[in-house]
Amino acid sequence: MSKNTFKKNQVVELKIVDAAYGGKGIAKIPTDEGDYILFVPNTIKGQTVTGRVVKRKNNYAECKLVDVIERSKDEVELPYQPISGAPFARLPIEIQKEQKQTQTLEQYKRIGKVENIDTLFDEYIQSPLTWHYRNKMEYSFSAIGHNLETDEEYDGFSFGFKRRGTWWKVENLDKDSGLFDAEFENKLKEIRKFFEDSGLPAWHPPKKEGFFRYLVVRKSFLTNQFLIKLVTSSDGMENFKFDAFTTLITELLGDRVAGLLHTINDDIGDNAQSRLGHETILFGENTIKEELLGMTFKISMQSFFQTNPKSAELLYTKAIDYVFEDNNIDDSVVMDLFCGTGTIGQLVASKTNSKVIGVDIVEEAIENAKENAKTNKIDNVEFYAADVNKFLTEFPEYQNKIGTIILDPPRAGISKKALKRVVELGAKQIVYVSCNPSTQARDMEVLFEANYELKKISLVDQFPHTAHIEAVALFIKTRQK
Repeated sequence: MSKNTFKKNQVVELKIVDAAYGGKGIAKIPTDEGDYILFVPNTIKGQTVTGRVVKRKNNYAECKLVDVIERSKDEVELPYQPISGAPFARLPIEIQKEQKQTQTLEQYKRIGKVENIDTLFDEYIQSPLTWHYRNKMEYSFSAIGHNLETDEEYDGFSFGFKRRGTWWKVENLDKDSGLFDAEFENKLKEIRKFFEDSGLPAWHPPKKEGFFRYLVVRKSFLTNQFLIKLVTSSDGMENFKFDAFTTLITELLGDRVAGLLHTINDDIGDNAQSRLGHETILFGENTIKEELLGMTFKISMQSFFQTNPKSAELLYTKAIDYVFEDNNIDDSVVMDLFCGTGTIGQLVASKTNSKVIGVDIVEEAIENAKENAKTNKIDNVEFYAADVNKFLTEFPEYQNKIGTIILDPPRAGISKKALKRVVELGAKQIVYVSCNPSTQARDMEVLFEANYELKKISLVDQFPHTAHIEAVALFIKTRQK
């Protein structure tokens, strides 16, 4: 067999023999030129699967998982409905930990060029909750479904999660997935029946038409309440009985409903958050409260807040430990970039007289952050709604006056331009929180060139049963230029 045997869109049967970073399984097929490597996301060592070739190179190919033919001996049975968003749910948590730690540290060696990463590694922090740990879930509607029993696509009203590797079809969620709130998810069949009985169509992704688009739910672990948002198009809205919908939800969930919202999204793009959508409160409030490390935070539907709050407490504790590790930061400036609702910044501000400045591009998050600071009686913190790069350019007076910078960028990481502006500020230390260790490892090149030294790094499992892992790293300025 030749390596040229494999063609794009070809479906092949593969035995997964190893695992790579990011949840990619590795299959090896002998050829005349040596082993040909095929990467298949969301697979487990020991499985036999079918995968569709989506990218082909001389020495390897990238595949999409089509189906699992035979399970691994390491997999266990679960009482929950399996979903695409938790591909490793059947894998014992101890094996998940071993794989995540090994594969992630290898990323820092390969991408970040940190050969002594094992020496600098501090600890692996496990999520306190293995199941039902999420505080937010996004359920999709589609006029195209996927039948889990027959493994076939069909035309029909569907409500649940998108089928793995697709953007157009949805698998109905009929019971608890094990990730979100069990009571809520066990009532989704009744909620789906109400939507379907309305006679209004689910969104048809290929045609970009329809009415029902998403149901987004936030849960407070503090109050055990929900903030629920229905996202629809405007086409047919006059025929939907919002009062009956409100009655259904409040009867099903009682006083656990803190607020019920409706948003119009006529964008053709596949996104639950419309750029121009108008939000209406159907019932209750448009925010919920959460508590982290003794502080109260008000959260809107759009605001970023850690998805696993119990694990987030451990993540933030580690970040704060790094902030105060070797330095008395009193009488200095602390800058919290990509601050969201201001969680880390306020926790730091409560422990020092330093001035803390928080910056985030989401105006609603900054409004929440300001309210949260008042609620928590913290007056040595200021928040700005701005693009991080623009803010750093417009406030050059902070250069060489900042003792600590806290970075917590989105999954795509921080742009190289913005990161260069960050290091130009000359902070004595940078605490970098990352939900994507690959981009963090990439950014290390810029930090090292600016004479920052990696002192230690920890991993935090915020997302059991997925390939995702968070990292907290402490960088110290070794000398001023």
